[in-house]
Amino acid sequence: MKIFGSVADRYETARPGYPPELADAIADYHGSTPSRVVEIGAGTGKGTEVLITLAAPLTCIEPDPRMAARLTDKFPQAHVLIGTFEQWRPPPDGVALLACAMAWHWLDPATRNTKARAALTAGGTLALFGHHYGYADPDQAAAIYATLDALDPTAKERPADWMYHDVMAAGEFTDVHVERFRRRLPLTRDEYLVLVSTFGPFLVRPPELQHQGLDALGRLVDDFGGAVTLDLLTTLTLARAA
Repeated sequence: MKIFGSVADRYETARPGYPPELADAIADYHGSTPSRVVEIGAGTGKGTEVLITLAAPLTCIEPDPRMAARLTDKFPQAHVLIGTFEQWRPPPDGVALLACAMAWHWLDPATRNTKARAALTAGGTLALFGHHYGYADPDQAAAIYATLDALDPTAKERPADWMYHDVMAAGEFTDVHVERFRRRLPLTRDEYLVLVSTFGPFLVRPPELQHQGLDALGRLVDDFGGAVTLDLLTTLTLARAA
């Protein structure tokens, strides 16, 4: 996840936040104010904005010092640890709520569910949430996906509910369910290109391919009239430690 430190300012400005209803859904599922919340891969604090409203002591784990610095400035009341989830050692009595926003895929798929379960108290809550970026106009969506596929046919997009299926397949949790929140997000050409430039699959590509992708997408959005509207689907997977 350290690839994001180089674009920390862009990430904070361009990435959309989460609907406030997420906090209510997490609190309702947990059933009370959690005694302690830990957030995995907190970045600049997009997910932290939701978790801080739970009014519980909050620890944020973030491996990139540049992202962590932004996080500390934004949420001085949170305890920020620089490191990975795999390096973190949970307290002996566990944590009541473990959350992860847009970072679950960066964790080791062979161990993430087991380690999360071990970090929680009995009856504790796992809350995983993130955005799935679609497009409101089907014709625009088809043109954008065709352009991206032509640039790099190896790139694959995860399904919107992949975190739910990941937790279910691991078999470490009970009472697993997913909630969905949908909204339209209109963006100008420049806003859209800045957003794309913060995505992990974009950042790991060679610079030449990055430039080609932004140029091609910019021309497309120009053809669309200089703007594009995202169909932003936010999923929240909730699960309980037995």
